[in-house]
Amino acid sequence: MGYLYKSGLGFSLAAVAFAAQAAMAQTPPGVLVVGQIAEPKSLDPAAVTAVNDFRILMNVYDGLVRYKDGTLEVEPALAESWTISEDGTEYTFDLRGDVSFHDGTPFNAEAVEFNFDRMLDETHPFHDTGPFPLSFFFSAVEDVETVDGDTVKFKLNAPYAPFLSNLAYPTGLIVSPEAVKSSGKEFGRNPVGTGPFKFAEWESNAKVVVTRNEAYWDGAPALEAVVFRPITDANTRVAEMLSGGIDVMVEIPPDSVASFDGNGFTLLEQAGPHLWFLILNAKEGPFADKRVRQAINYAIDKKTLVENILQGTAEVASGPTPPAFSWAYNEALQPYPYDPAKAMALLKEAGHEGAELVFYVTEGGSGMLDPVPMGTAIQADLAKIGLSVKIETYEWNTFLGKVNPGLEGKADMAQMAWMTNDPDTLPYLALRTGAWPDAGGFNSGYYSNPEVDKLLEAARSATDQTERATLYRQMQEIVYEDAPWAFIANWKQNAATAEQVSGFKLQPSFFLLLKDVTKG
Repeated sequence: MGYLYKSGLGFSLAAVAFAAQAAMAQTPPGVLVVGQIAEPKSLDPAAVTAVNDFRILMNVYDGLVRYKDGTLEVEPALAESWTISEDGTEYTFDLRGDVSFHDGTPFNAEAVEFNFDRMLDETHPFHDTGPFPLSFFFSAVEDVETVDGDTVKFKLNAPYAPFLSNLAYPTGLIVSPEAVKSSGKEFGRNPVGTGPFKFAEWESNAKVVVTRNEAYWDGAPALEAVVFRPITDANTRVAEMLSGGIDVMVEIPPDSVASFDGNGFTLLEQAGPHLWFLILNAKEGPFADKRVRQAINYAIDKKTLVENILQGTAEVASGPTPPAFSWAYNEALQPYPYDPAKAMALLKEAGHEGAELVFYVTEGGSGMLDPVPMGTAIQADLAKIGLSVKIETYEWNTFLGKVNPGLEGKADMAQMAWMTNDPDTLPYLALRTGAWPDAGGFNSGYYSNPEVDKLLEAARSATDQTERATLYRQMQEIVYEDAPWAFIANWKQNAATAEQVSGFKLQPSFFLLLKDVTKG
């Protein structure tokens, strides 16, 4: 596919084409080449769920609010300010004037209303441009009203504590209504936002190119362009970084981290709100029995996984909430100890000795760490307690297409990783009874506990953080005991940059924010 010519591209098209070649000595000046872990699924922020995609989207779009640099605290973006009603059910945003989408159409309150109606209103003429898998984030929204050109009001059906945080998440990014109208279901291949970079080209399995938005409301970026290259094989990604074919590499495989500590590279590491776990099919088969689910947690040698396979780039997880959410984390919970004898006793008690299991493993994906070696090690650990595990391996997007609709009739367990913005997100979308796949959620293992449901509903409507924290800690205790997942690891995210790159930072959100990055 040839390069898509756009007006105002102040750099050499040949240089960008050159930047995307598989092997080269050095990338061109002014063009940052980022090694991604997979091909994006879509560039429509309302339609995707993977951090791999979010890393591109955060540079093309803005939301009403954003996370303050280095934190998960919310600050103004397209909205200059906002007020919240006393009962916590109305949020009124004052929008920036004189902001335009990349297609030249105005950003205003009507554009905001269009975005949320498209996602939430099944009768909206462009609702069919979905599906919108994370619309759950805004399930409390009853109505979005254009008050005037620069004022928009959200009415909620109840107080909803994570609302502002969710607006800062990619699902809340604002797209051009006119671009949606003209591209329809192809909008995800032709994205238009208000962000620091404008979409230029997407060549499947080769590159996504974005170029500097000279008219960006928050100041034009220093870079002329960014090329996002999908390099799914981790060893190939490492080789590209070492040879100068890419300038930034995310998710360095554990055994290669030391290669980028010095040697002309900058290595960055940071703990974040991440959980790597196994979804267990609690609806049918052996894992319908809580004792078997607990047995799996005892049978997996998580310390060895973290130390040997992940080589210290993660810590053993002790439950469904990452410790990065320090205010809501239950410190009283300790990781399930490695105890094969206890695991075998539970299997025997449950009558599932020698069970045969199907295990979905992915080749790679957002926050999936080193999934194939981890899957193989887990298979070996389960063999030690007499369980026969058949691994089925899939490419990331194919894997999601199998796991997200639910494991029923297909598999007993599947790898998964989540990186989230609020302690509400993962349990609400993946542990509630109301989040089973047929209801549009990500509870692919069909876990159900009415007490957990009640605690999660209460926590998201509590406006006092201390009260929310208490509810989340109670939830963690129940989920720990019920073991709907095998809780494996909390990752310390990492990245490496070439020596000519400056101003690059890791964010606790796991997003890549490239506006202030310079090269050369």
